[in-house]
Amino acid sequence: MKDDIPMFSQPQPPLLETDVLIAGGGPCGLMLANELGRRGVRCLVVDAKPGTAFNPQANATQARTMEHFRRLGFANEIRELGLPADHPTDIAYFTRYSQHELSRISLPTAAEALVKIKAMTGSWSAAELPHRVSQKFVEQALRRHAQAWPSAEVRYGWALERFVDDGNTVSATIRSTEANLPQEVKAQYLVGADGARSFVRRQLGIEWGGVTGIQREFMGGKMFAVYLRAPTFVSVLQHPKAWMYVAVNPQRRAFMASVDGKSEYAFHAALRPGEDADNWTEDDARRVFAEAVGVELPIEILSMGTWLAGHALVAKNFQRGRVFIAGDAAHLFTPTGGLGYNTAIEDAVNLGWKLASVVRGQAPAQLLDSYAAERKPLAERNTGYARRFADSVGLFTAKSELDETSERGQAERELAAEYFNQHARLEFNIPGVTFGGRYDGSPIIVGDGAELPPDEPNTYTATASPGGRPPHAWLDDGHSLFDKFHSEWTLLVLGPDVPSTDAFEVAAQALSVDLRVVRLPQTSLSELYEAPLALIRPDQIVAWRGTTADEAQTVLMRVTGR
Repeated sequence: MKDDIPMFSQPQPPLLETDVLIAGGGPCGLMLANELGRRGVRCLVVDAKPGTAFNPQANATQARTMEHFRRLGFANEIRELGLPADHPTDIAYFTRYSQHELSRISLPTAAEALVKIKAMTGSWSAAELPHRVSQKFVEQALRRHAQAWPSAEVRYGWALERFVDDGNTVSATIRSTEANLPQEVKAQYLVGADGARSFVRRQLGIEWGGVTGIQREFMGGKMFAVYLRAPTFVSVLQHPKAWMYVAVNPQRRAFMASVDGKSEYAFHAALRPGEDADNWTEDDARRVFAEAVGVELPIEILSMGTWLAGHALVAKNFQRGRVFIAGDAAHLFTPTGGLGYNTAIEDAVNLGWKLASVVRGQAPAQLLDSYAAERKPLAERNTGYARRFADSVGLFTAKSELDETSERGQAERELAAEYFNQHARLEFNIPGVTFGGRYDGSPIIVGDGAELPPDEPNTYTATASPGGRPPHAWLDDGHSLFDKFHSEWTLLVLGPDVPSTDAFEVAAQALSVDLRVVRLPQTSLSELYEAPLALIRPDQIVAWRGTTADEAQTVLMRVTGR
């Protein structure tokens, strides 16, 4: 008789406790980890993928997002990523890339942006200009900075398997995708930044609102994506290099963004009726690419797949108890205007300071109710703008004459050029979309009833009326006004003749509000803000403005959710 062989089970790891569990290691989850980590709040990011994105994905970082990266101290680092500093960032429209250019909008290079921004006024008075950089590079930078915070932990190769909100905490199980080991986690809050197919949103039973399945000749329906190397592509161009190349012809509509400014490109082609790209081979990818270029080129295919355009969806709720959703889990865009990734970054910025305030005992839990109140209307606004841009480019019919070498072809190209000159400025010169988002009606904004400028995509009129981005200015010492803001709450005291701020300082101390008073005597600033006092939130939103500090305690209680 054989001796019994004892069976050993792997010991269960001890319970892991954190303040905020973040499902999803894309831009939204990583940005949230940076917002929490810099404030000393414990957070754990989990993502089933082995690491940050391999595919380029989003390709445009808008100016407001760059201002947030500046606030965190790494805007210049982001601006050095992706394209070389002197690479054009133009958007150009062609019949086919090797043939007729129809239209072009020229934008500053990364090097020029650093210089030009200091002289720009009006709609583009800002601390930063947009930057053309693939999401894969941004994620790598966000991950490096998140992991540098002692209170933040980032685990790729770990999937959120289950969670339960018991009213006081969130209990969850995460599992290593490589070792198949479970880990029990207890958190105060859970944030689902886990993408379009969000496990968190589905578990909460939150439905989509809005529209999907919008069909267009281009940017509506299934799209075929190829991440490729084409080192000889520039040699077939008859026109200057660009950042974004758009193909407009009756055979194949497509767009392509330069990833590294040398040989790597993110190519996306619309499918024609009856085509099924899910089973396409690399030979099919080469054929479709040649249809957009106009000639065959040797290419190396790094990855390929399909995705759906035609979304304008916003979740009906952004929060259930101690669980929140953000980023693509909360809103889905057709990626015109680059608004999906940039809206996701602002979700993280908005939620980050609020979670930190509550976790650290500086604000009551009801402050968190303002997250959905503020971000859901913004998501609806932004998906609406993206749909408008997609309609503009996608409903244009590319006639067969566009390819002709004839008077008829020339006439058709002139019509197309006129159309895309207008469209390019609609989609790619969008300071109004970028800077004009507002939180009017928020329970933590002290509105002043001022008449607001119109919300238009291509123009932005600065206003210090509470609920929006603070008006920007370059100071006499060459610094951006935004660089003077405190990392938490800032009370701007503007102009030469100012009221006492003692009441704000006393109230802030009593309410545990980390407030810094910043005094700037320039008369132009008090004129810009139309008040001597303005209270700026940690996410650089005007919370209140006024002429005296008489209601300081009431104001601070309101803006911190009390």
